[in-house]
Amino acid sequence: MATPSGARGTARPATTNPHPATGKVPLVLSGATVVLPTGTVKNGRVIVDGSRIIGTAPENAHVIDVTNHWLVPGFVDLHNHGGGGASFSGPAEDVQKAIRVHRDHGTTTLVASTVTDDMDFLVGQAGLLSELAEQGDIAGIHFEGPFISPCRKGAHSEALLRYPDPAEVRKLIDAARGQARMVTLATELPGGLDSVRLLTEHGVIAAVGHTDATYEQTVEAIDAGATVATHLFNAMPQIGHRAPGPITALLEDERVTVELINDGTHLHPAALRLAFHHAAVHRVAFITDAMDAAGIGDGRYLLGPLEVEVSEGVARLVEGGSIAGSTLTLDRAFKRAVTIDRLPVEDVVAAISANPARLLGMADRIGSLEPGKDADLVLLDHHFDLKGVMRRGEWVVDPQLG
Repeated sequence: MATPSGARGTARPATTNPHPATGKVPLVLSGATVVLPTGTVKNGRVIVDGSRIIGTAPENAHVIDVTNHWLVPGFVDLHNHGGGGASFSGPAEDVQKAIRVHRDHGTTTLVASTVTDDMDFLVGQAGLLSELAEQGDIAGIHFEGPFISPCRKGAHSEALLRYPDPAEVRKLIDAARGQARMVTLATELPGGLDSVRLLTEHGVIAAVGHTDATYEQTVEAIDAGATVATHLFNAMPQIGHRAPGPITALLEDERVTVELINDGTHLHPAALRLAFHHAAVHRVAFITDAMDAAGIGDGRYLLGPLEVEVSEGVARLVEGGSIAGSTLTLDRAFKRAVTIDRLPVEDVVAAISANPARLLGMADRIGSLEPGKDADLVLLDHHFDLKGVMRRGEWVVDPQLG
């Protein structure tokens, strides 16, 4: 629990009574500026016992001085295709590699996103990813495609696109064995609204994206149960004063959470501010939409069956030049939001942790630094550069502070 800390400096040595499950002594991170749901606490502390945050420090707790740092909840990414040269459409070892890369950058909870492919392949990949979700490595599966518009396909293979037939959508839900979290659809296509209703009935998020829908069609989709805008502004018609399009409908409806890719390429800062103003802080979720190159650098990569060239950190299809996901990690999105976009730190924490956790139905476990929740946290220095990452009480990136 974050409370004003007492005297700080030398770490108090551990004595007895380690946590019975982990064999580890409770830990107090003391002196940081801690961001809580109720506000920001200066000279605060977070107490970790085993895998959880607790409210009161035991006598034997080990104290680490983290003065001049920020402590924020672990990041939650709803939309991520891979990183470290590996893809969530690859074999299990590739999936684990991509997970590790994003954990190193503060993402303690991640939904693995697939891209448009053959249905048999997607069904098989759903089985693989569901196993990893069942063992807690990922928070579920997001199917981005193949049920999207050829007019707004972006970096998806047009030859593999198909209408959102509810029977086909059901195949993916069943293959995911209860681990499907979200499906992105062009809801204006034949079967789109029925598929939204099907997803809603099964507790899966229906997301409007890669769509050529009108304003009116988007309103219909929201009324049918769609609750997320996949990477708002991108891969959809832009706002017109006579044809307001899907962006306007998605921004104005309180039932919708809007995804934003804050990498400086996908969105102009003014568009980011527009989304925060009209959707308000509680309806914004920062995502990476990361592809294989995240955490590595420039070069040639594959996104599904399509070849991608990454130059100066921007991923584009070799054929056609469409933006092909991002090379973003959420620590970079956090720092940019605070230092360039000048958003309040509390708003950024909401967008990068609390809001996506709530959308996933996991707010009782993650998304904020409160007693009883998983000890998922990120330590940032005063420049908002990442210095430490803890997931379920274990250091992923050890700050080595004492």
